[in-house]
Amino acid sequence: MSLQPIPSGPLRTGYTTGSCATACAKAALLALIKQTSVKQVEIELPIGGIASFLINSCQYTLLSASCSTIKDAGDDPDVTHGAEIGCKVSWNNINQIIFLRGEGVGIVTLPGLAIEVGEPAINPIPRQMMIREVSQVLQSQNIVKGVNLEVFVINGSELAKKTLNARLGIVGGLSILGTTGIVKPFSAAAYIASIEQGIDVALANGCTELIINSGGRTERQLKKRYPHLPDYAFIQYGNWIGETLQKIKMTPVSKVVMGIMLGKAVKLAKGDFNTHSDQSSWDKDFIIRVATESGYPSAICSQIQELTMARRLTELFPFTENEPFYQTLCRYCYRQCTSVIPEVSFSLLLFDAHDQMISYHLHH
Repeated sequence: MSLQPIPSGPLRTGYTTGSCATACAKAALLALIKQTSVKQVEIELPIGGIASFLINSCQYTLLSASCSTIKDAGDDPDVTHGAEIGCKVSWNNINQIIFLRGEGVGIVTLPGLAIEVGEPAINPIPRQMMIREVSQVLQSQNIVKGVNLEVFVINGSELAKKTLNARLGIVGGLSILGTTGIVKPFSAAAYIASIEQGIDVALANGCTELIINSGGRTERQLKKRYPHLPDYAFIQYGNWIGETLQKIKMTPVSKVVMGIMLGKAVKLAKGDFNTHSDQSSWDKDFIIRVATESGYPSAICSQIQELTMARRLTELFPFTENEPFYQTLCRYCYRQCTSVIPEVSFSLLLFDAHDQMISYHLHH
């Protein structure tokens, strides 16, 4: 998930995939019952209030109806912004509301999520939303019948490649998500939720050793180092180190290895658990203190002020296992992390821009 600078000024909220699917389920059921095209529907949001959705396409026969809408994620840089989300509705003979997997919606293949293995990846709150709206329509029309809800996302399997779904065991498409019904721009709620779900999946599959890392680049190196571990043991924290550690603290995870790039490590060492450039910048005075503490003369330490990027610290301090500066820096990072998860066996692997690695363990 790419990180983008937060625009200035007030930000526009949007709607979740769950809200979009709910609106389409309601519209399609109305089209099926009334045998007429539906242009717009209103639904109730879990957070409270009513939302109105324009229906992009509406097709119906005597047996089924299908409606779609274009997702508006507001000002959030969501991968599903602008996606066409829909629902095909048909009757069943068992007097129940059944969820089916349409095109572009993933299927759950690993335990640990809120949805059972083999089910379409439609989360509990969106299911509740759809059940409520569909039930209200049936009641208002005095209809006692079962309904099949086949949720789909056009091009969803391609969009899913830009998400963390595969490592959560959700294959073949996207998840239908949303706990409030609305998307708060740049809240990072979806990313943090996927971190937490990733840890749940690892635990549900018997994995108590996690390799947490900042992204694809460090993860590739770590997978070479830990080839015995399954994909779900590798958790990408992105910039949300604090949230990742807090989640681990609440679980029986016994061992954590953290892979971290130098640019993030200089922020974490000082205590910044969110390393996004919008939230924190590296403190050169603090890093000078780290260098001084490590025994370097002031002539070298003062040159830190001239560096434009933290990754250029390797120009002053050779990036090798025994270089005192990096061992001190790692010790600070270690202290910050173990202050959150003191009961967990923790070790650190520091990476430079050339994928070289320095390790730091408890025995230091």
